[in-house]
This record gives sequence, C-alpha cells and structure tokens, in this order.
Amino acid sequence: MREVDVSLLSDAVYDMAARCCFILPDDFVNALKEARDVEDSPQGRTTLDLLLANLELSGEMEYPACQDTGMLVAWLEVGREVHFSGDPYEAIQDGVRRAYADHFLRKSVVGDPLRRVNTGDNTPCLVTTKLVEGDQVRIVLAAKGFGSENASQLKMLRPSDGVEGVLQFVLKTVNEAGPNACPPLVVGVGIGGTFDHAARVAKESLMRPIGSIHPDPYYAELEAAWLKRVNELGYGPQGYGGRTTAVAVHIAALPTHIAGLPVAVNINCHMTRHEERTL
Repeated sequence: MREVDVSLLSDAVYDMAARCCFILPDDFVNALKEARDVEDSPQGRTTLDLLLANLELSGEMEYPACQDTGMLVAWLEVGREVHFSGDPYEAIQDGVRRAYADHFLRKSVVGDPLRRVNTGDNTPCLVTTKLVEGDQVRIVLAAKGFGSENASQLKMLRPSDGVEGVLQFVLKTVNEAGPNACPPLVVGVGIGGTFDHAARVAKESLMRPIGSIHPDPYYAELEAAWLKRVNELGYGPQGYGGRTTAVAVHIAALPTHIAGLPVAVNINCHMTRHEERTL
C-alpha cells in the first residue's frame, strides 16, 4: 500500500489549474498551425495568426488566453494500492481555490443554478473518479468555458436513425453553435450508454490528443469522415469563414439498450484547455 499525501494532489491541481488557462496543449497549438498553413481564406488565415499570437503572449506573460477561465472538471484515476492521507476531494477544491485567487483568474461558478450566487473561488470542481490497478494517482483537469458548453446538445435518437441520424445530429449541433462556440472546435461525440453516460464520455473524448486515431477502425473512419462534413459547413476560424471549423471529431461509444440510441455532442472552443499529471 502506498501512502499519498493529499497536499501533493492539491499542489498538482493548483499548478494545472493556472497552467491550463495560460498554455494550451502542444497538440492543439500544432493543429492550429497546420490549419493556418492550409487555409486559403485570407480572413481565416489572419484569424488563425491572431489566435496563435494570443496564445504565445498568454504563455509568455501568464495572462489568461481567454477571459472565461472556465468551470473546472477533473477525472481522478486512483490505484487500488493507494491510501490518501486525507480527503482527496477537498484537496482538489483547495488547489482550485488557491490557483484562482493567486493568479487572479475569473471566478465563474455559482453555488446554485437558480439562485445564482457566485461561490467566489471557482469551486466546486466537478470530479469523476475511477479505481484502477497499481499505486499511482492520475488526474486530468479541464477548464471548460461555457461559450462552447452552452452549444453542446444531447438527444435520445431511435435505433432506426442509425449512423446517418447520429451524423445529422452532430452537424445540426455544430451548425446551431456557429461562430458562438469560438471555432476552431474540437467536437466530442458520445454514443450509447444511457442519457447521462453518453454526455460523460462525450466530454471525456475531448481530452484525447488531437491527431490520435480511434483504436476501432470503424470509428476511426467515421471520425475522419465526420470531420470533413463539419468543416464543409464553412464557419471557419471564429466564424469568419474558411477551411477549419473543427480540428477534430472524437467519438466514444458505449453499450446501450436495444431500444435506445443516446447521442451527446460536447463542443470545445479553440480554448481547449486541459492538463494531466501522474503522482
């Protein structure tokens, strides 16, 4: 059994919460550069240049790359041989609380969805926990802005709607999001499971590296084909037109009931902020 001091978890979250607001993952930055290199719309290319310049300045100056510094979502994988020296969930909240205060990040969380009083420290972070083999702790942290989150949708399709029905729902969701979701996007698609689990895996799929290939060739082929269809919508960077409305479509599929076909589309804007650490 390995004893893990929860202060290590709190400090990791503190660093991750600040860093992901200043520095985007390399895979996404590289995807923006590749999109700029093939963009034949002058407005689209200029927009991508501005986005990349903004990201460079954000990293250098440690200023938020976007004013919406998000609601934090975490995935915590805990090895079965791990014993925490305290409450890991409170440690996560402590890390968030300190990071948003010390780095003057916008506090965007209300404690109740209808009475809407700001918590003042951007907590709570919403945590999903999974037990795994081993003696390590892995945490993935995402700062989810709500311009793109508000553009996400879920629908209970009929099994007879099939692949084409799922694709049309994906295109409808992206089309209705339009420029308001701040493209270039990453589009996470959760298919199957139940109402809630389709949404869960759609968001989890956004954490996949850009350019990664789905392990199932069937879904890998769908991801490539659907990305092409999404980009044919023509919104382009920030909605000014161009080749790149999205840099990736990521699909996650779950077993489901014979009578159902749940589909969730979770959209990430060009501020696709997430960090990962292993303790």
